Amino acid sequence: MWKTVTALVAVASLAVATGVKAEEWPTRPITMINPFAAGGPNDVLARLFAQRMGEILGQPIVLENIGGAGGMNGADRVAKAAPDGYTFLLGTVGTQAQNQTLFKKPAYNSTTDFKPVALMVEAPLVLVARNDLPVKDMKEFVAYARANKDKMQFASAGTGSAIHLGCALMNMVTGLDIVHVPYRGANPAMQDLMSGRVDYLCDIVTTAKPQIDGGAVEVEAYTWNAFFLPKATPDAIVQKLNHATVEAMKTPAVREKLESAGLKFVSDERTTPEYLAKFVQSEIAKWAVPIKASGVSVD
Repeated sequence: MWKTVTALVAVASLAVATGVKAEEWPTRPITMINPFAAGGPNDVLARLFAQRMGEILGQPIVLENIGGAGGMNGADRVAKAAPDGYTFLLGTVGTQAQNQTLFKKPAYNSTTDFKPVALMVEAPLVLVARNDLPVKDMKEFVAYARANKDKMQFASAGTGSAIHLGCALMNMVTGLDIVHVPYRGANPAMQDLMSGRVDYLCDIVTTAKPQIDGGAVEVEAYTWNAFFLPKATPDAIVQKLNHATVEAMKTPAVREKLESAGLKFVSDERTTPEYLAKFVQSEIAKWAVPIKASGVSVD
């Protein structure tokens, strides 16, 4: 009996200590993991949020880029990190939704291995066509593509990339079956589009914006960014990080910079951890359809 009481007291003491640590968090620098190589479209967003959120929380946020496996390496690092609030993920539609179907054996379950924090922004995918394609809107593009599908090609930043899957979704919705030409990155794909070697690609608006005036129409698909913590992180820390995220979203300098790049901030009711949890589930289901239809799969 004495041992049982002692054990219960020890457990209670540990719970109290954990609660105190959660309430005092943060007391040292925090690491934000960007699961893609430096220089990508996520970097500007990551740097802006890291700086402003660090000011709000009173501790610096260090940005660390961990690329590879379509963002899975970096996301997996966070999934397996200590649940103390000092490592969190800048997640994307790719790391939290698309890869759950795209990969035969994902390194993690994005609905159970993370604590959702906040959804911040969405970036429309745009269909960018070569300048001399004889179309001026989406209706004409679909009609033209259906009539000329045997001689058309669409480009992407690589098989399974967000750019590829965006076009896969558009092709599925419009009933198109067009040859896919994967490149090693968005830049070479865009270069070949501008030179007329391929007919179209579906790019993230922040990357494609300089070429949009050359002939782009919007597709009803979005990439997005959200923050995630390891699954066992105390709720008090989740709420503090959520508050800092929302405050950063309301900062005029942050909004101006990202909106000028084509990003769209989500509405207030969509910034809660509860909303993000449901949103990720719906996004997994949404992207599973075109991924399976395209036949793309990664070991």
